[in-house]
Amino acid sequence: MKRRSLLSLAVLTGAGAILGGCSADERQSALTFTNRLRIPPPAAPVTDPDGAKRFTLTLQTGSTEFRPGTVTAGTWGVNGSYLGPAVRANRGDRVRMSVVNRLPEATTLHWHGMRLPAKMDGGPHQMIEPGTTWTPEWTVDQPAATSWFHPHPHGKTAMHVYRGLAGLFLIDDPDGPRLPSAYGVDDIPLIVQDKEIDSDGELETGGVDRGTFGLLGSTILINGTYDPVLPVSTSLVRFRLLNASNTRVYRIGFADGRRFDVIAGDAGLLDRPATVDRVKISPGERVEIVARFFPGETVVLDSRGEPRRTANDIEEDDFHLLEIVAAAQLTPSPAPPATLGGPGRATTPPGARVRRFSLSGSEINGRDMDMSRIDEVVPAGAVEIWEIDNTTYAHNFHIHEVSFRILDIDGSPPPPYQAGPKDTVFLPKNANARLLVHFGPHTDPLTPYMYHCHLLRHEDKGMMGQFVVVGPGTEHLVPRNLPTGHHHG
Repeated sequence: MKRRSLLSLAVLTGAGAILGGCSADERQSALTFTNRLRIPPPAAPVTDPDGAKRFTLTLQTGSTEFRPGTVTAGTWGVNGSYLGPAVRANRGDRVRMSVVNRLPEATTLHWHGMRLPAKMDGGPHQMIEPGTTWTPEWTVDQPAATSWFHPHPHGKTAMHVYRGLAGLFLIDDPDGPRLPSAYGVDDIPLIVQDKEIDSDGELETGGVDRGTFGLLGSTILINGTYDPVLPVSTSLVRFRLLNASNTRVYRIGFADGRRFDVIAGDAGLLDRPATVDRVKISPGERVEIVARFFPGETVVLDSRGEPRRTANDIEEDDFHLLEIVAAAQLTPSPAPPATLGGPGRATTPPGARVRRFSLSGSEINGRDMDMSRIDEVVPAGAVEIWEIDNTTYAHNFHIHEVSFRILDIDGSPPPPYQAGPKDTVFLPKNANARLLVHFGPHTDPLTPYMYHCHLLRHEDKGMMGQFVVVGPGTEHLVPRNLPTGHHHG
């Protein structure tokens, strides 16, 4: 039996049974929205003598009470049993990380969306052995954005993320526009994840590394909270949506159809707000929205599958995500500014190099990932066009370090809410996209960045490539094979 009909929404009852095969209204009535939404605590940095902000992030095992009275063993977290704190820094800050691995196996911590040197990126070449500490540091030099961190060990990323290793990395710009910014009050992060939890409350992991897409969980957690409710006290609320699921795609909006403003994508603010009633967000993508509420009302944030669904593509189910309860009196909020300061319309520079990437079942350009092979060599500061052709079922495409703009998908411009700076793009079955990719200044001919499908089962199966950024004019001098054992350094 297909998971769509059996497990769509999959509400866990007090007896632990899984409900399925019912309408959206029936599934909604089964939820009680009794657990207050957990807000990831801000990470508390220490200021070093040179002015750098030092954050300590400890990767550890634990047990987590997703449902009151039921403890789920075998979860992993950062500075806790599940998920991690919200790291926050201003543009221009020097940040210094102490990443302590107290897990029973080696892993990494990748700063997804961060513009930084390759040796600090936290990809599969920066493994952290159990009992050791990794200490990357860099200067934050990019626009305000909602970024995040998660493990990236080759072949094991899906399991490490699924167990709970993920957290937010928020970049602020003091010179940016005036937006809701009181963290936990009118600036609310929403980390959306799907899990499979059995009748004993245990986290099921058997399907994470199996099948075409891996595990598609039937229980939705928001910030690690099951069946969540959020009281709000202001007329406008900014939500920072992160799809931290392994595979599942969401189309998020409000059950009553109200419209809202999208103000930012993966890599920063839009040029101007885009008013919509749904946003589609695939694994790894982020989107920031501002929604209006009225005194005393209750509204549900939900996800709806595409009205027309493609056979043999990734399944999209209907889920209710979060109940929002507005106070009887709300503090008035100023409307978002008409212009946000993000980049305007993307324009292609004359003579830009074009690189083409064909996505198959688990290969890019007909090849699986090879940790010792350099697939592409890019000059620092380049602006290139990357053409991504998906020849099979659904994928998405993430590029480390860069910021890109979507020029078109299947020959048409992206919707306005996806027109801003991004680092991840969703590609439905047989779709193609052209991306205008801006590379940074950090050069290193021996340490690569990754590009890959961010559906983590696909990434682990080998749907990933490597590129290095080098000084302009030196591309031909770069060896295409890394020294043996380089990735263990």
